[in-house]
Amino acid sequence: MSRQPHTLSNQPERAFLVGVERKGSRSLWTVHDSLEELAQLARTAGLDVVGSTYQRLDHPNPATYIGKGKVEEVKAAVAALGAQTVIFDDELSPAQQRNLERALGEDVKVLDRTALILDIFAQHARTREGQLQVELAQYEYRLPRLTRMWTHLARQAGGRAGGATGGVGLRGPGETQLEVDRREIRRRIAHLKRELEEVRTHREQYRRKRRQAGLPVVSLVGYTNAGKSTLLNALARADVVAEDKLFATLDPTTRRVRLPEGREILLTDTVGFIQKLPPDLVAAFRATLEEIHEATLLIHVVDISHPMAEAQMEAVERILEELGVSHKPVIVAWNKVDRVDDPAAVREQAARYADVVVLSALTGEGLDDLLARIEHVLRARLVPVEVELPYTAGNLLSLIHAQGTVESEQYTGGGTRVHAAVPPWLFPQLEPYLVRRRTTQRK
Repeated sequence: MSRQPHTLSNQPERAFLVGVERKGSRSLWTVHDSLEELAQLARTAGLDVVGSTYQRLDHPNPATYIGKGKVEEVKAAVAALGAQTVIFDDELSPAQQRNLERALGEDVKVLDRTALILDIFAQHARTREGQLQVELAQYEYRLPRLTRMWTHLARQAGGRAGGATGGVGLRGPGETQLEVDRREIRRRIAHLKRELEEVRTHREQYRRKRRQAGLPVVSLVGYTNAGKSTLLNALARADVVAEDKLFATLDPTTRRVRLPEGREILLTDTVGFIQKLPPDLVAAFRATLEEIHEATLLIHVVDISHPMAEAQMEAVERILEELGVSHKPVIVAWNKVDRVDDPAAVREQAARYADVVVLSALTGEGLDDLLARIEHVLRARLVPVEVELPYTAGNLLSLIHAQGTVESEQYTGGGTRVHAAVPPWLFPQLEPYLVRRRTTQRK
């Protein structure tokens, strides 16, 4: 599905956008808002948006997404504006895409929001894992949509998936080029899944070592371009790519951050979310999103200066629920307060909520408040214990000091007796040494 972002004249491809407004929809996103975001996505992909239109429908047309008359209107607009690409604001079914390609003409490419996001992902994936995930998602998207215009895809891929051959091979008796291409794509999908499983195994080994180190994991989540990478850079003095673009970073990045009282955490930046993110695309990035499942605490970064901030927050919360992590403690970081017209009003509104911190990752305002809030939430989750550790268990004593709070410590003939509060993940390791448990057993 990779396409050249420029024509032979070295000018950006001209794109025309199409949306549908559902009658009776209660979404915070209007069709105009959604098309504006689609335009931003198109520009991020290197396209020149020359126009847009939409249609109000009870339901999208199962054959062509929009009505027959609207298709003719789009065809006329494309011809008048010299557009080479038409992008639809929802995911098209394979049948809808084929019908639209026939209706709009052979010289016009038809894409949907999913294809556009995949194109941006392909441009921005920097690590081997990210590239594998994007390529898998692209092929799974292509397979049911394979027509003559998509043939010879495996040759175009050029064997990027380490070890996969680029050629489509010889045809069997009576086998069409489409059948050959479908078989090749299925083979490459299987190959990519095997490679990603190896990546997942490696990442799990890394997580196991990380758990042994005992540092709590805090994940930054949020809508794309909310400022997560800038916040990570500010808190960890990191050098993560941070651009004013949608999906500027795809690959998870983890850095150590020291809290005010000296305790260390691992802060992880994750791929940004967006409305209408297809479930298949979320599944392709399973290994990346597992970082969110590992987190002790989530920081939901919100671009409070964005006119659709509330709708973006709702989209992120919905995806977190779909990922099964909505039960985790969350701190909401209203970022980019330096860009709002009335910062005082934003701070006054935030003060009404116990879990909201107002900040600017760019200027540094509010960063100390965020670190203090992280420390408070982690401390509130500590479990009180009284243990007697043998002197051979010095590693556990070090973990208690590093990750918990020690109320008292006494050296006895049998070891070190400690009254402390520790993180929930550490409790199972200390359970064999609980003083109360031993007393109960003696009775």
